[in-house]
Amino acid sequence: MAFDPMISFLESLKKRFEDREAAPVESFLPKWFASNDLSRVGQLQLFAKHVVEGVRGGMHRSKHTGASIDFKEHRPYVAGDEIRSIDWKVFGKTDRLYIRQYEDETNLSCHLLIDQSGSMEYSGTRARGLTKYEYAIRLASCFAYLLISQQDAVGLATFDNQVRRYIPPKNQPHHLHPIFDAMLATRPAGESSIVDTIESLLYRLKRAGMVILFSDCFGSVEALSKALGLLRSHRQEVIVFQVLDDDELDFPFQLPVLFRSIEVTDQEKVVDPIQMRNNYLKNLETFQQQVKSKCLQHCVDLVTVRTTQSYSDIVSAYLARRRGKA
Repeated sequence: MAFDPMISFLESLKKRFEDREAAPVESFLPKWFASNDLSRVGQLQLFAKHVVEGVRGGMHRSKHTGASIDFKEHRPYVAGDEIRSIDWKVFGKTDRLYIRQYEDETNLSCHLLIDQSGSMEYSGTRARGLTKYEYAIRLASCFAYLLISQQDAVGLATFDNQVRRYIPPKNQPHHLHPIFDAMLATRPAGESSIVDTIESLLYRLKRAGMVILFSDCFGSVEALSKALGLLRSHRQEVIVFQVLDDDELDFPFQLPVLFRSIEVTDQEKVVDPIQMRNNYLKNLETFQQQVKSKCLQHCVDLVTVRTTQSYSDIVSAYLARRRGKA
């Protein structure tokens, strides 16, 4: 799919990608995002394009059956399609079964929901300088590019204890620019409230669609469950990408360390990590099981990722998972 022409310097960046086939994209991206100029939007788009084009296949089309009378295209009949959707005139001419698709049936509306609370600012010892938020926006950019390339509509909402930035879904290629700009202009801070965020978004979800949540999911599991339930009750397919740092999952600390709350000021404590490691990992396992259980309860896909994982591996693995469900 053709995208808006970017400034000429993007072509030189593309060549840098091609010249560094042996080096992973993630190894030299962080320094590009250190500057505050407008070219960061182009860099993020180029990064997303690079990852997505390296992944075969795509997300399946929306199963929403629209009432639109705007004919879009034919597609081959597959087992499970409704018989009434078959175009019998085409069958009479070709002796093959084809389904008539309409505009509402082929265009998905997706909201990318990104947690910008203080805990997303964490960057561990193995994250190559990337915070969880920086990792999340790169992953979200891949799905934004993928959906737009399929002519699906994509919107964005960033939140902490309320929605901070909102961009309504559109399916034009140039719509990626304000989405990427909003991602890059945001810095994590403060506490989060997933329920308040979702409640304030519900009136915007006027049709069946998709919500992809990028968050560490830290906080009340019951609040997360309520938020997921609200989205599902409003006919939204929900996918949760739980973004965690390796340090949070492995707790590798050996020497006494000062832990300071990123979300609540003046909360800090020096601890002996050797003594607390077992309890921490046990509590983490319990928390993860609870999150998994609530997602399962609401028929929500949960994908837990580490900030050291390859973006392309995550995207391709999830798309393969969706194809398996189709």
